[in-house]
Amino acid sequence: MALTPRISPKAAVAVVIVVLAGLNVVDIRVARASLIVGPVVVAGLTGIARLAGLSWQDLGLGPGTWRPGLRWAAVEIGIVGLVLAAAAALPLTREAFRDTRYRLDLGSTLLTSLVLIPIGTVLVEELAFRGVLWGLLREVKGATTATVVSSALFGVWHVLPSLGLAANNEAVTGAVGTGRSAQTTTVLATVLFTALSGVVFCEVRRRSGSILASAGLHWATNGLAVLASSAVWAWGTR
Repeated sequence: MALTPRISPKAAVAVVIVVLAGLNVVDIRVARASLIVGPVVVAGLTGIARLAGLSWQDLGLGPGTWRPGLRWAAVEIGIVGLVLAAAAALPLTREAFRDTRYRLDLGSTLLTSLVLIPIGTVLVEELAFRGVLWGLLREVKGATTATVVSSALFGVWHVLPSLGLAANNEAVTGAVGTGRSAQTTTVLATVLFTALSGVVFCEVRRRSGSILASAGLHWATNGLAVLASSAVWAWGTR
């Protein structure tokens, strides 16, 4: 059930963007802040969306959305898992998985893939961008604008995390080199890629009507990639 708006959706959008900008900085400066601060912040943002009149259905969390969302998620996880397994096994694409951030032992790999990413990344980003922000923007300007704007902001959200990517991933280093220009190229490519990914996540969320569908795809592309990367390092083959 939608609530009687106590604040305008436009004002709510502005507040959400400012809060997310602050969370982005905190998450980079404070190790694992997204595990605690992130869920608290998105809970607050969800409250703001409700005050702006959005229903649970508008947020992709309403009654009747859970079962179809889980079905979508299961299919997505299966498809992405097969693709990543094949890519990690093939010498031509294996180097892309040599990210030093995920040269981990089994325990750390499972912690990252099954705890840190689901809570600190998927939960926070899906509720913030495909739940609250997309729902508010759709209320203001419609679904197309909601997808374009939220996805663009999702790309910008990844600027700070991408600053060290050129140094951490062997494939990226081999492609763009090192130094300031390489970092700039990597950041721009990351922003573009994640913005396009945001469009896909938004469309999955729109078509399914459930945020669980986009969350499932998001976890598959992140969590399973960590498992694949860790496995490649463990194999020690090139």
